[in-house]
Amino acid sequence: MKVFLDTVGCRLNQAEIEQMARQFRLAGHVLVPTPAEADLAVVNTCTVTAAAASDSRHKVRQAAAAGAGQVVVTGCWSTLSPQQAADLPAVSRVVPNAEKDRLVPDLLQIELSEFESEPVEREPIPGARLRTRAFLKVQDGCDNHCTFCITTVARGAGRSRSIAEVLEDVQAALQTSLDGQGGAREIVLTGVHLGSWGQDFTAPLHLQTLVRAILEHSDVSRLRLSSLEPWDLDEHFFRLWDNPRLCRQLHLPLQSGSAATLRRMARKTTPPEFRRLVMAARQAIPGVAITTDLIAGFPGESGAEFAETLAFVEEMQFADGHVFTYSTRPGTAAARLPGQVPHPLRKERNARLRLALEGSNHRYREAHLGQVLPVLWESAVSLGPSGWEMSGLTDNYLRVQAAAPRQLWNRITPVRLTALVAGRMDGTLIGQEVA
Repeated sequence: MKVFLDTVGCRLNQAEIEQMARQFRLAGHVLVPTPAEADLAVVNTCTVTAAAASDSRHKVRQAAAAGAGQVVVTGCWSTLSPQQAADLPAVSRVVPNAEKDRLVPDLLQIELSEFESEPVEREPIPGARLRTRAFLKVQDGCDNHCTFCITTVARGAGRSRSIAEVLEDVQAALQTSLDGQGGAREIVLTGVHLGSWGQDFTAPLHLQTLVRAILEHSDVSRLRLSSLEPWDLDEHFFRLWDNPRLCRQLHLPLQSGSAATLRRMARKTTPPEFRRLVMAARQAIPGVAITTDLIAGFPGESGAEFAETLAFVEEMQFADGHVFTYSTRPGTAAARLPGQVPHPLRKERNARLRLALEGSNHRYREAHLGQVLPVLWESAVSLGPSGWEMSGLTDNYLRVQAAAPRQLWNRITPVRLTALVAGRMDGTLIGQEVA
């Protein structure tokens, strides 16, 4: 079959789609870049916000309208709203999260175990996807009970994959084609509650054990960690960054800078604890990018509490972040809280937080002007005889654009950062490839 894969939402969803892609290819099927070409479309949905749920439904309808022969829907939105998903056009099957890992073998009515040991060159998923980074799911589910979050309901209890399973996936992602172009240069570890990896084992382990194992038993050029809850970390964790292959980025969701709001959210941190963690990270990892998530207009958020959050965000000087306008999700504790903030006020607070993050992002990028950093090139546009326009990321998540005399896609080269331009930095290539 010709198979089209699409996803909405988090990096974990992206990791799951990449695993499905590998399984379809192992079974002899072909991935295509558009649903119009597909006999089968699989859409991995999200429900973290009302907008994500709406986007998920749109993706399914889009696949059907484009002419996909059948559409299979999975993910968090369809797990919580299976009948709504089944009623959408061309949907032949709705696969809940609990059965997602077996979606491909169950759909094809085969066992993939006999193929899993066979080598298969990594191919980027066709379409508009990040092609130089491989997203690997190492953990699923969550045992936290943040009052705003529906994901815990959709994903279930926390559960970790073994070190052996993860290392197998790492090696598969690094597998190169004959021209050396296929392998991922960067591995991104993902999970619903990544920092809890290993805690559900009979003999509990900490995430740092997994990170050390990957660095020791693979030659991955870069290893990046996705979102980490601040209460899972301490200053000893940052010793991992003695290894330069670990990317200098920590995404630490804050959600609010007000202690009172954090309590209503049932977050297991306080502003002083968060501050101490950030200070320890910056002392241990020079140039580290601390990024975050924020929620504007959480129920009961008074003007004074919002002022505390805004002041704390400005103090933290995050390298970047996401601001979400609070979205009422039926089934969460927050939906039943009193003091729901009017939508116009939520939007206003969102805008002010975004402005604060834009300012600190500008200052973070500005501090790197003149530095030489290795960049992993993710896209290449031919400029004809004059060369190529390259775009990529530093290990500390600075978007960089530079001109190159030859195509450098999926290569890592040193670049001198020379200018700030609307959300990115311009640079000049210097010297040779470093990976």
